[in-house]
Amino acid sequence: MGWVRTGRVDADVRAILPAWLQPVADFAERVRADDLTRFLPRDGEGRHSAVLILFGPARDVLLIGRARTMRAHAGQPAFPGGALDPGDADAAAAALREAREETGLDPTGVRVFGGLPDLWVPVSGFVVSPVLGWWERPTPVAPMDPAEVSSVHRIPIDDLVAPTNRCRVRHPSGYVGPGFEVDGLLVWGFTAGLLNGVLEGAGWAQPWDTARVVDLPGDLVR
Repeated sequence: MGWVRTGRVDADVRAILPAWLQPVADFAERVRADDLTRFLPRDGEGRHSAVLILFGPARDVLLIGRARTMRAHAGQPAFPGGALDPGDADAAAAALREAREETGLDPTGVRVFGGLPDLWVPVSGFVVSPVLGWWERPTPVAPMDPAEVSSVHRIPIDDLVAPTNRCRVRHPSGYVGPGFEVDGLLVWGFTAGLLNGVLEGAGWAQPWDTARVVDLPGDLVR
């Protein structure tokens, strides 16, 4: 689709990444879409969008809490992102623009170093390009529009991989997928699946009790 350059990470970009983030760059070079999900986009299907998986120097990842008044994915933790606008040059531009609009992120402090394969989200009909970013120069972030974003979080990777914070989340439909209980959030669905894939792919994941299942709260079911 030409949305984001996947595969080899440019050597000059690699050179500015900290050592701890190199495994994510390695993962980006070898990952295939079916390593992350069984829901794969088909040509001409879905509206294009992008999300920003932003890694900060405190070994953390930026997440937002979507407002509970939203029509889609209400109350759900997510990566910053959204649909492509006509003025967006590519997936990276779309992801950075959305992150700025949602959190006040200064995109000049972010170095995009790669992307993951396009993925399809059946419930929304979006084809999503995950964009990988290194937050070279962090600036304050906060919800810009409470009608869209209720909270902004920088989640330590150590908290994400901690076995006591891992679970599987059961949707009333019967779907069960990976989940995280961190910083007062229950991360589930597409975002949790991507996080799980990156943590596994980078070799950061720790063994956890996959028999621990948490039911999705009713007020988050839309």
